[in-house]
Amino acid sequence: MAKIAVLYYSATGSNHVIARAVGEGAAAAGAEVRVRLVAETLPPEVVAKNAEWQAFVERTKDFPKASLEDLEWADGVVFGTPTRFGNVAAQLKGFLDSAGGLWLHGKLANKVYSGFTSAQNVNGGNEATLLALYQTIHHFGGIIVSTGYTDPAVFASGGNPYGVSHATGPNGAGPTEVVLSTARHLGRRVAELATKVRG
Repeated sequence: MAKIAVLYYSATGSNHVIARAVGEGAAAAGAEVRVRLVAETLPPEVVAKNAEWQAFVERTKDFPKASLEDLEWADGVVFGTPTRFGNVAAQLKGFLDSAGGLWLHGKLANKVYSGFTSAQNVNGGNEATLLALYQTIHHFGGIIVSTGYTDPAVFASGGNPYGVSHATGPNGAGPTEVVLSTARHLGRRVAELATKVRG
Protein backbone atom coordinates (compact mmCIF):
# COMPACT_ATOMS: atom_id res chain seq x y z
CA MET A 1 0.00 0.00 0.00
CA ALA A 2 1.39 3.41 -0.98
CA LYS A 3 1.65 6.27 1.49
CA ILE A 4 0.33 9.51 0.00
CA ALA A 5 0.71 12.98 1.51
CA VAL A 6 -1.47 15.83 0.31
CA LEU A 7 0.40 18.94 1.45
CA TYR A 8 -1.20 22.24 0.53
CA TYR A 9 -1.58 25.89 1.37
CA SER A 10 -5.00 27.54 1.22
CA ALA A 11 -5.84 31.14 2.02
CA THR A 12 -9.62 31.06 1.87
CA GLY A 13 -10.63 27.42 1.49
CA SER A 14 -10.73 26.39 -2.19
CA ASN A 15 -7.53 24.37 -2.00
CA HIS A 16 -8.66 22.94 1.35
CA VAL A 17 -11.69 21.39 -0.38
CA ILE A 18 -9.63 20.16 -3.35
CA ALA A 19 -7.02 18.62 -1.02
CA ARG A 20 -9.67 16.55 0.72
CA ALA A 21 -10.95 15.28 -2.65
CA VAL A 22 -7.40 14.32 -3.71
CA GLY A 23 -7.06 12.44 -0.42
CA GLU A 24 -10.38 10.66 -1.00
CA GLY A 25 -9.21 9.50 -4.41
CA ALA A 26 -5.91 8.20 -3.03
CA ALA A 27 -7.69 6.39 -0.19
CA ALA A 28 -10.13 4.82 -2.68
CA ALA A 29 -7.09 3.37 -4.46
CA GLY A 30 -6.02 1.73 -1.19
CA ALA A 31 -3.40 4.26 -0.07
CA GLU A 32 -2.65 5.38 3.45
CA VAL A 33 -3.27 9.12 3.27
CA ARG A 34 -2.23 12.22 5.19
CA VAL A 35 -3.90 15.52 4.28
CA ARG A 36 -1.94 18.40 5.84
CA LEU A 37 -2.31 22.16 5.64
CA VAL A 38 0.85 24.26 5.29
CA ALA A 39 0.82 26.77 8.15
CA GLU A 40 0.09 30.43 7.54
CA THR A 41 3.29 32.47 7.74
CA LEU A 42 2.02 35.99 7.16
CA PRO A 43 1.63 38.29 10.17
CA PRO A 44 -1.86 38.23 11.74
CA GLU A 45 -2.33 41.93 10.96
CA VAL A 46 -1.97 41.18 7.23
CA VAL A 47 -4.41 38.27 7.37
CA ALA A 48 -6.85 40.42 9.38
CA LYS A 49 -7.26 42.79 6.43
CA ASN A 50 -9.27 40.11 4.59
CA ALA A 51 -12.27 38.77 6.52
CA GLU A 52 -12.55 35.57 4.45
CA TRP A 53 -8.85 34.82 4.89
CA GLN A 54 -9.00 35.47 8.62
CA ALA A 55 -12.09 33.26 8.97
CA PHE A 56 -10.36 30.39 7.15
CA VAL A 57 -7.26 30.65 9.37
CA GLU A 58 -9.49 30.58 12.46
CA ARG A 59 -11.59 27.68 11.12
CA THR A 60 -8.52 25.52 10.41
CA LYS A 61 -6.35 26.42 13.41
CA ASP A 62 -6.63 22.86 14.77
CA PHE A 63 -6.34 21.13 11.40
CA PRO A 64 -3.14 19.00 11.08
CA LYS A 65 -0.25 21.06 9.72
CA ALA A 66 2.28 19.87 7.15
CA SER A 67 5.71 18.85 8.39
CA LEU A 68 8.92 17.65 6.81
CA GLU A 69 8.22 14.28 8.41
CA ASP A 70 5.11 13.99 6.20
CA LEU A 71 7.25 14.69 3.15
CA GLU A 72 9.82 12.06 4.12
CA TRP A 73 7.13 9.51 5.07
CA ALA A 74 5.29 9.58 1.76
CA ASP A 75 5.80 7.48 -1.36
CA GLY A 76 3.78 10.06 -3.28
CA VAL A 77 3.10 13.72 -2.60
CA VAL A 78 0.47 16.04 -4.04
CA PHE A 79 1.16 19.72 -3.40
CA GLY A 80 -1.54 22.37 -3.56
CA THR A 81 -1.18 26.13 -3.82
CA PRO A 82 -3.13 29.18 -4.86
CA THR A 83 -1.49 31.12 -7.66
CA ARG A 84 0.60 34.12 -6.74
CA PHE A 85 1.23 36.03 -9.95
CA GLY A 86 1.71 32.76 -11.83
CA ASN A 87 3.88 31.27 -9.13
CA VAL A 88 3.73 29.16 -5.97
CA ALA A 89 2.41 30.92 -2.85
CA ALA A 90 5.17 32.01 -0.46
CA GLN A 91 3.78 29.82 2.33
CA LEU A 92 4.19 26.61 0.30
CA LYS A 93 7.44 27.81 -1.26
CA GLY A 94 8.87 28.41 2.22
CA PHE A 95 7.86 24.88 3.21
CA LEU A 96 9.54 23.47 0.11
CA ASP A 97 12.65 25.56 0.72
CA SER A 98 12.88 24.14 4.25
CA ALA A 99 13.25 20.61 2.80
CA GLY A 100 16.89 21.18 1.80
CA GLY A 101 18.18 18.71 4.37
CA LEU A 102 15.94 15.93 3.08
CA TRP A 103 16.96 16.77 -0.49
CA LEU A 104 20.67 16.74 0.44
CA HIS A 105 20.35 13.21 1.82
CA GLY A 106 18.38 11.92 -1.19
CA LYS A 107 15.16 11.41 0.78
CA LEU A 108 12.96 13.23 -1.73
CA ALA A 109 14.13 11.42 -4.86
CA ASN A 110 12.26 8.64 -6.65
CA LYS A 111 8.89 9.56 -5.19
CA VAL A 112 5.79 10.37 -7.21
CA TYR A 113 4.67 14.02 -7.13
CA SER A 114 1.81 16.06 -8.52
CA GLY A 115 0.00 19.31 -7.87
CA PHE A 116 -3.18 21.34 -7.87
CA THR A 117 -3.89 25.04 -7.78
CA SER A 118 -6.56 27.72 -7.83
CA ALA A 119 -6.84 31.28 -9.04
CA GLN A 120 -9.61 33.81 -9.43
CA ASN A 121 -9.62 33.64 -13.24
CA VAL A 122 -9.36 30.80 -15.74
CA ASN A 123 -6.24 32.50 -17.11
CA GLY A 124 -5.03 33.58 -13.68
CA GLY A 125 -1.81 31.57 -13.74
CA ASN A 126 -2.91 28.03 -12.87
CA GLU A 127 -0.76 26.30 -15.50
CA ALA A 128 2.23 28.57 -14.87
CA THR A 129 1.98 27.92 -11.13
CA LEU A 130 1.99 24.15 -11.60
CA LEU A 131 4.98 24.35 -13.94
CA ALA A 132 6.81 26.52 -11.39
CA LEU A 133 6.00 23.99 -8.67
CA TYR A 134 7.34 21.16 -10.81
CA GLN A 135 10.72 22.91 -11.12
CA THR A 136 11.27 22.12 -7.44
CA ILE A 137 10.25 18.50 -8.00
CA HIS A 138 12.81 18.17 -10.79
CA HIS A 139 15.46 19.26 -8.30
CA PHE A 140 14.16 16.68 -5.81
CA GLY A 141 14.67 13.94 -8.42
CA GLY A 142 10.96 13.23 -8.25
CA ILE A 143 8.65 11.61 -10.77
CA ILE A 144 5.92 14.00 -11.90
CA VAL A 145 2.47 12.52 -12.45
CA SER A 146 0.05 14.91 -14.09
CA THR A 147 -3.60 14.41 -14.86
CA GLY A 148 -2.87 14.61 -18.56
CA TYR A 149 -6.06 13.77 -20.39
CA THR A 150 -6.47 10.43 -18.62
CA ASP A 151 -10.06 11.00 -17.53
CA PRO A 152 -13.04 12.77 -19.14
CA ALA A 153 -13.37 14.92 -16.01
CA VAL A 154 -10.15 16.71 -16.96
CA PHE A 155 -11.81 18.10 -20.10
CA ALA A 156 -14.97 19.01 -18.20
CA SER A 157 -13.02 20.86 -15.48
CA GLY A 158 -11.13 23.12 -17.88
CA GLY A 159 -8.67 20.83 -19.62
CA ASN A 160 -5.50 21.61 -17.63
CA PRO A 161 -3.19 18.63 -18.31
CA TYR A 162 -0.60 19.67 -15.69
CA GLY A 163 -2.76 19.03 -12.63
CA VAL A 164 -6.07 19.99 -11.09
CA SER A 165 -6.93 23.68 -11.31
CA HIS A 166 -9.87 25.75 -10.18
CA ALA A 167 -11.04 29.25 -11.07
CA THR A 168 -12.99 30.79 -8.20
CA GLY A 169 -14.42 33.69 -10.19
CA PRO A 170 -14.83 37.18 -8.75
CA ASN A 171 -17.17 35.99 -6.00
CA GLY A 172 -14.81 33.28 -4.69
CA ALA A 173 -16.92 30.28 -5.67
CA GLY A 174 -15.73 26.95 -4.29
CA PRO A 175 -14.71 24.02 -6.48
CA THR A 176 -17.47 22.43 -8.54
CA GLU A 177 -18.20 18.72 -8.40
CA VAL A 178 -16.46 18.38 -11.77
CA VAL A 179 -13.25 19.87 -10.32
CA LEU A 180 -13.55 17.60 -7.27
CA SER A 181 -14.04 14.58 -9.54
CA THR A 182 -10.80 15.53 -11.32
CA ALA A 183 -9.10 15.87 -7.93
CA ARG A 184 -10.25 12.39 -6.89
CA HIS A 185 -8.97 11.05 -10.21
CA LEU A 186 -5.58 12.68 -9.55
CA GLY A 187 -5.45 11.16 -6.06
CA ARG A 188 -6.17 7.67 -7.44
CA ARG A 189 -3.62 8.13 -10.22
CA VAL A 190 -0.86 9.26 -7.86
CA ALA A 191 -1.61 6.40 -5.44
CA GLU A 192 -1.63 3.78 -8.19
CA LEU A 193 1.61 4.98 -9.74
CA ALA A 194 3.32 5.42 -6.36
CA THR A 195 2.43 1.81 -5.59
CA LYS A 196 4.05 0.70 -8.86
CA VAL A 197 7.18 2.79 -8.26
CA ARG A 198 7.46 1.52 -4.71
CA GLY A 199 7.36 -2.02 -6.12
